[in-house]
Amino acid sequence: MSKRNGKPSAKKESDFSRKIFKILSKDPNKSFNYKQIAAILELNDTSSRNEIIKELKILASKEQIEEIEKGKYRVIAKADYVEGTIDMTSRKTAYFVSPELEEDVFIPTGNLNKALDKDKVKVYIYNRRKGRRPEGEVVEIIERSKTDFVGIIDIQKNFAFVSTANPKMYTDIFIPKDKLGDAENGDVVLVKIADWPAKADSPFGEVIKVLGKPGEHNTEIHAILAEYGLPYDFPVDVEVFAQKIDTSIQEEEIARRRDMRNVLTFTIDPRDAKDFDDALSFQQLENGNYEIGVHIADVSYYLQEGTILDEEAFNRATSVYLVDRVVPMLPEVLSNFACSLRPHEEKYTFSAIFEVNAKAEVVNKWFGRTVIYSDQRFAYEEAQHIIETKGNVIPAEISLTDTEYTISDEIRNATLKMDELAKILRRKRLSDGAISFDKVEVKFHLNEAAEPTGVYFKVSKDANHLIEEFMLLANRKVAEYIGKQDPKKTFVYRIHDEPDEDKLINLQNIISKFGYSINFKSKSTISKSLNNLLNDVNGKKEQNLVDTLAIRSMSKAKYSTHNIGHYGLAFDYYSHFTSPIRRYPDVMAHRLLQHYLDGGKSLDEDVYEEKCNHSSNMESLAANAERDSIKYMQVKYMLDHKDEEFLGVISGVTEWGIYVEIISNKCEGMCRIREIKDDYYTFDDKQYALVGEVTQNVLQLGDEVYVKVKNADLLKKQLDFQYLGKKA
Repeated sequence: MSKRNGKPSAKKESDFSRKIFKILSKDPNKSFNYKQIAAILELNDTSSRNEIIKELKILASKEQIEEIEKGKYRVIAKADYVEGTIDMTSRKTAYFVSPELEEDVFIPTGNLNKALDKDKVKVYIYNRRKGRRPEGEVVEIIERSKTDFVGIIDIQKNFAFVSTANPKMYTDIFIPKDKLGDAENGDVVLVKIADWPAKADSPFGEVIKVLGKPGEHNTEIHAILAEYGLPYDFPVDVEVFAQKIDTSIQEEEIARRRDMRNVLTFTIDPRDAKDFDDALSFQQLENGNYEIGVHIADVSYYLQEGTILDEEAFNRATSVYLVDRVVPMLPEVLSNFACSLRPHEEKYTFSAIFEVNAKAEVVNKWFGRTVIYSDQRFAYEEAQHIIETKGNVIPAEISLTDTEYTISDEIRNATLKMDELAKILRRKRLSDGAISFDKVEVKFHLNEAAEPTGVYFKVSKDANHLIEEFMLLANRKVAEYIGKQDPKKTFVYRIHDEPDEDKLINLQNIISKFGYSINFKSKSTISKSLNNLLNDVNGKKEQNLVDTLAIRSMSKAKYSTHNIGHYGLAFDYYSHFTSPIRRYPDVMAHRLLQHYLDGGKSLDEDVYEEKCNHSSNMESLAANAERDSIKYMQVKYMLDHKDEEFLGVISGVTEWGIYVEIISNKCEGMCRIREIKDDYYTFDDKQYALVGEVTQNVLQLGDEVYVKVKNADLLKKQLDFQYLGKKA
């Protein structure tokens, strides 16, 4: 359990003692006498040597070091050395996190010893006795989390420095004159740390790419990608390889597949989608049941293992969806053309075909390679119109073609029946304990220069749920098919652990201020009360805040060969099978499923677990980049609205101010406590609020307040608001 509430212990070892201990810790197998330590510290006066002798005796009395022979000391190698990860704060201090520890360990600035955020390190822990707050010191950097950083270069006569906008990067990076490349003063650059000399305050690096001038749109988007180590173009050899692939539909290949070209098939996707991973087919059987096919692009047919194309796709592991663009996992010739299930084209697919009855129960299933022909492409808005009106006519204002058109009775009836079945599947899933996260997504209207001209919110409706339920069905049934086999076979699962109780208690403390609660009696009551919470806040001013906090209380879903089920979906078996154009784990699932359908034996679990870990990590980086691109666009949008007054909701309270989320556009910024002028405010951690000393006015989560933009920093992607007052 993380405990970060108290202040660092006031009673600390002296700086002199720390320096001596640091010398011994760096070489724990070697012993030192006071003369050797004095030489390392470059001290040669008598008083300093006497001080070293004294401190050595103090450290020995604390059992941090031992005297192995007269006057020679070395560090005591014991359990106080722990391996884990550095979690930097924005105040140049850090916490040390390790699965071996019950609580996080505070690391003062002087004890970081050149460790950076998320580095894997070995730490010596002080004060592990009960009742004392532990502190630590980094004694070894085992592995750097990253060596590439994005920042702005400041070029001097004989050298340069690069400073980053990352608040957790506490040092700038020194660039020798011969490592500047083509950089000009003030450029946004990508640099690599090459070395950090023992006596240097800053690491030494070199410029590996010039990204452009600060504030330019492409520069900032490329900087977001580069910050997370994500590419924005394909290597030439990969593009050439992809262009040479034969993407034509061959009769001999069709003969090896189940031919579904004569079955009614269509896609439903976002209006601006370029790649179509999935299609649905529908036909009523003679026995009255329905055959529903979930057809997924057969990416693994084109993406052959061992090729440079497959290596590139694996390294990327996912497509990245930024506000103004998609950075695809696969080159366009595959993602937008050969593999995309475009209307009125024959395509190779990998399918899960279900026979379901009127109660949406699966009575039969089949998995395998197919060939399809998509009869129709719908945007979600068009499919939603069919569901809501039960009609055949798609009006011009929502039509993909901007003109009114009529669909066949066959397509209309199929859409309505699948919507009916999807609603049964959804009701059952929610009654089984699935949690319904329909969080509002912030979207931007962009002009031709990718400048944000407006904000709108994407909300899931019946058409979205129709697609979602059949994709979930395919993912679940594929995972069940492999997972229930005996003997056990290696497979790629999408797993989601139960939420951490401490996080749920924190959520409870916050939502109670709005009159909501969580029932902790059992796993099922927690799920039910979370669903009730999400339903109750729908459409209210606190919805986005509560939705966000509820999602943060959940464990993170990830990929693994070790199945523990999916808590959020309430499935015992779950995989990702339905989006291989944009997710590499789906490609792995296709390959493994086909291998087992062909009678193959179980493959190496360790190899696939390593691939799962890589995919989970890349997914996390892509999600961070996507969030940063939204923050960037929000700041850019607010630059043009500096003189406007906005109504917002307090979404966070800290000792240095309040965070306010504007209701009309979900942009969030900070009002600093020292700049709130109607009283002198102090932070009350019991109420989680700011309280005015004279007026006793309380500013707490969920309060509606008026704000104005004070500062919009594109480089830091931060908004500062001016507090104007509380809504009456």
